[in-house]
Amino acid sequence: MAGSRSSSYPAITPDILLRAYSIGLFPMADSVDDPELFWVEPEIRGIIPLDGLHVSRSLRKVIRQSPFEIRLNTAFEAVMAGCAEAAPDRPSTWINQTIRTLYTQLHQMGHAHSVEAWEGDQLVGGLYGVSLGSAFFGESMFTRRTNASKICLVHLVEHLRSSGFRLLDTQFTTEHLKTLGAVDVPKEDYLVLLKQALQGPPATF
Repeated sequence: MAGSRSSSYPAITPDILLRAYSIGLFPMADSVDDPELFWVEPEIRGIIPLDGLHVSRSLRKVIRQSPFEIRLNTAFEAVMAGCAEAAPDRPSTWINQTIRTLYTQLHQMGHAHSVEAWEGDQLVGGLYGVSLGSAFFGESMFTRRTNASKICLVHLVEHLRSSGFRLLDTQFTTEHLKTLGAVDVPKEDYLVLLKQALQGPPATF
């Protein structure tokens, strides 16, 4: 994980969290069982340019079939719980109870949002993140059905574009995200993009 890490800070509040995002920091925990958090400031940042999303032909075909109902902000805490679950490719996560509490508070304040894939009355995938100004900071995603999280991400990008957002921050890139158009940018370039996204009227999620 490229980036700097500060010492733990036990008294993080939602307002402090928003201030941290505004200067390029975000919190993580060592494990789901560790109650403390530390700040992360990557030297190389991941973003998905809102005009650069890559959707494969096969994924477009799946999306046209509408296998899931996509909803916004109807089950935020359930999405966080899904992201915190262990999975075959993710035996443990950094989403501890402190993070779940803080981001639920941000959600209640209108600054944290979820995109959800539903199959009937079952939540089968989703993602969540933070909005500030015209920037959206993607935090985590999960899937219980093939392509559910990818379809949520496609809907997120479409929603951000139509709502006037200028920046989609993925924090880091993975091979999975790179197939969808994520790119690495140096911290200095990221901070310029962040400043631009925080200037002017905020976008509405």
